[in-house]
Amino acid sequence: MPRATVLNASTYRRMPWKNGGGETVEIAISPEGAALSEFDWRISMATVATDGPFSSFPGIDRTLSILEGNGISLAIDGGHPLVLTQESDPLAFPADVAVSAVLAAGTIADLNVMTRRDTLRHHVERLDIGGSDSVRVDARTWIVLCHRGTLALQWEDGKAELDPGDSVLLEGAMGMVVALTGHARIYRISIVNV
Repeated sequence: MPRATVLNASTYRRMPWKNGGGETVEIAISPEGAALSEFDWRISMATVATDGPFSSFPGIDRTLSILEGNGISLAIDGGHPLVLTQESDPLAFPADVAVSAVLAAGTIADLNVMTRRDTLRHHVERLDIGGSDSVRVDARTWIVLCHRGTLALQWEDGKAELDPGDSVLLEGAMGMVVALTGHARIYRISIVNV
């Protein structure tokens, strides 16, 4: 039986960084309440206010998307810097390699999706909804984050209304069709077993 959870932005867990360079807002983590060294998957947003290295997460893969601000330049594992902006595709990379970040011009907000590499894989897609659309759930764990605008979702035995920052988490709903209505920028996150 599919399980749906609507996650309201006002209830997300907020964690200031120890170095004072930003704040993380945890949208969801599995297992629920897991420590940062023990999660299977984690979805969060971060406010990044200063240049510097990313935290390392051994055995974890990460995808980063820019939500707000003028962008960031990332040097991943000693490679040439990659510039990410709000219009860039989500960028996937290992979370256990050295990453150095330089802000383009001021603070940014980003979306981080992380999964444990030996058991899970994830995919992040940014979509702009302008009216009505439908999508088929393509993963056992499936999340939609409404970044801008408002979005109504309806599926076979439920529905949700999302404002900016709100999310819906569907588990065990593989193959289900979800109707989307509204004018919104959303991020669709699919998490599957390896």
